[in-house]
Amino acid sequence: MTEDPDRRSVDGRPVDRRTVLGALAGAGSAAVAGCSGSAPDDAATGKLDPDRLDELAARFAPTLYFDSAEPWFLTDPRPYAVEEDGETVVDGFTAFDGYHERYEEAGEPPNPTVFYNGVRYEDSPLAVVQFWLYSAFDQFTANFHWHDWEVLHVFVDLDTGDPQLYVASSHSRSVPNNEFLDPDPDTVPRILPELGSHSSTLSVNDDPDRFQRVGEDGLLADITNTTIDTVEDLLGIPIAYGLPRDEGMRLPFVVPDYEGEPLYEHPDLPSVTAESLVDGALTIRSLDALRSPPTDLPLRETGLAFRHADREDALADEVVDEVVGYELVESAELEDIAAFTGPQLSFEFAVPEVVEDAVASHITTTGVPWEQPRYENPALDVTAGNHRAELAERYDAIAGDEAFGADVAEGLDAVVARVSRATETDDAPDGEGLTTTDAVTESFVLIESDPEAVPTFAGGVAVASGVPGGDHRLTVNGAGQAPHSEELTVSADESVTAAGVDGEIPLVARENARKVELDDSESDVDLTRTAVEDDFAGGIYDSAIDGSDAVYVHAGGAYTTEVRDADDEVGAYRVNPDPPGADGDDSDGSDDADGKGPIRIERPETGAAPLAGYVADVAEETRAAVATAAAESDDGDDTEDGGGTSGGSDGGGSGGGGAENAVNGLERALAAAVEAAERAEERAREGDGEGTERQLGNVADRIARIEERLAAARDGLPPGLANATRKRVKQATKRVEQAQNAEKL
Repeated sequence: MTEDPDRRSVDGRPVDRRTVLGALAGAGSAAVAGCSGSAPDDAATGKLDPDRLDELAARFAPTLYFDSAEPWFLTDPRPYAVEEDGETVVDGFTAFDGYHERYEEAGEPPNPTVFYNGVRYEDSPLAVVQFWLYSAFDQFTANFHWHDWEVLHVFVDLDTGDPQLYVASSHSRSVPNNEFLDPDPDTVPRILPELGSHSSTLSVNDDPDRFQRVGEDGLLADITNTTIDTVEDLLGIPIAYGLPRDEGMRLPFVVPDYEGEPLYEHPDLPSVTAESLVDGALTIRSLDALRSPPTDLPLRETGLAFRHADREDALADEVVDEVVGYELVESAELEDIAAFTGPQLSFEFAVPEVVEDAVASHITTTGVPWEQPRYENPALDVTAGNHRAELAERYDAIAGDEAFGADVAEGLDAVVARVSRATETDDAPDGEGLTTTDAVTESFVLIESDPEAVPTFAGGVAVASGVPGGDHRLTVNGAGQAPHSEELTVSADESVTAAGVDGEIPLVARENARKVELDDSESDVDLTRTAVEDDFAGGIYDSAIDGSDAVYVHAGGAYTTEVRDADDEVGAYRVNPDPPGADGDDSDGSDDADGKGPIRIERPETGAAPLAGYVADVAEETRAAVATAAAESDDGDDTEDGGGTSGGSDGGGSGGGGAENAVNGLERALAAAVEAAERAEERAREGDGEGTERQLGNVADRIARIEERLAAARDGLPPGLANATRKRVKQATKRVEQAQNAEKL
């Protein structure tokens, strides 16, 4: 997908091409290369000798292996061109409907065509042949739009004739392209277009219609993108989009709507039906139409292959049942087309604020390739720092500017995270603890400052590069999952900003989601940050806020919600959506699990009082669970009469009643902690600083006693409850220490 530089000035008068290129030079290079700062000072380019260009175009014309469910193959847009206001344009409705009409009549893809352009850097043997691929429509879960242009850049040394670098266009300027350095000069480039969106992945390994992110099992990696240490340490993979459905990940597609109706029902599209779009087996109506992520979506399978009509490709003939020949046409023949038009199509991202909101992400059409800076300077599309550095080392024409060279990470300005899924853990009591596991479907990320959604790849990896310094809202949506939204700050001094908690963002299936809300509008504090920790999974949410916030949590977890105010004072609240003994499911079909609606933290506070109150709450919750476990043990055990050697008041000892006595001792220790914490909260609310400090000391002593009792009682408790008690004791200890260090009562 490509960006659409506006061809008109604000007063509606046309602007010339050079003006557009000049205005976009800085922003375009930074966005496309994934770097901040000014454009690199590459040498100017000129046209290649026509005969040499034709020779190179025929030699490197790629073979393309399309997905078996692909509806829009490479074609020629000129049959759909019309005159509007004295300009030649390609109308979205005309192209979309006309393509399917021709396809239906011919029974084969109409007018298969690849367009090529060539440039040579001045005073240099470095040249680039570009192969531009047009499709009539782009249907993708995150940002479908009319028309689509994709490009493959082949950097060639004219002296040796050897290719230096392949650059295949990815989904957006925020996601690094798929690139390969020093490809085999005797092998025709191969492209694997992504279903529906046509994002181009390279294939250079011995398995021609499969994508290989890293080299293994004797196969080359299909990308040589740099491994940036800060990103590699966090995510563990080379950063490039790749091909998710070829890497074992499910990727749901959404049916495009226009003015509230499915696009295929529009009266101006009589030749377009539901069957004209991406196969229904891969399609959902919207991201929130499902209650859980889809796990039965088909993975990628190869369908048609396309090759240059004047060249044989024996390998393609072996791999696929049908190989289609395409015409190779110089893109100069298209340059009279002024625009590719079509009305805005939108895509909604839900944001879990206190009052539900949505952010619309949209692309109306694709851009005109010959109006883009990379048309004349293809090096702007080199997104891997190691590749630009290598080109700069080999050719003076490519700027060796540090920001665009080996130290590209210094200017990356990337937001990165791994999106996972939150599920219940067997280590916790039933319904009271989580773990995070790998995602089962890819998700979509939106940076508030950029209206284009970024898909995750390689099993949940999210990378948005070229994000300007400052405060941003990041939102993650996934099919059948509740949205995640957080505020984060991108620093100009840091190359990479990790979103989520330590770079991980767990999503919750809608069927399990409960929304936790807080709002300081009626409180005496000015909240600036909130965080949520599950007893077992640890931190699952951490975000700057502006007085209010909301986060979806899993109903099967048990949480500590921490708030901070403008003075960096802390408060904490216990949130357990489904504690033992809660009512059963009474779902009303709302977004929240079991229809119970949001959990609201009313009038949030910071300081010693709410921290002590939290300790009382978590200790009482645990005491009640221990008491229930002890009662159930008594009811189910008629082989012991409580005799044997008593453990006394500390619950120790041995014999038939030792474990029971230890559990009872643990319950009493928890009750004592509840009482001490409640007194500490009372003293704090009374403004009694000395009394608060004294009672907090008592609470700390009681918690230490709980740890002793737990060690003795562990064998008498269900394993999950014993684990939960240990983790809650650790959490309580942390909050007591915060209360003791608080400046505010």
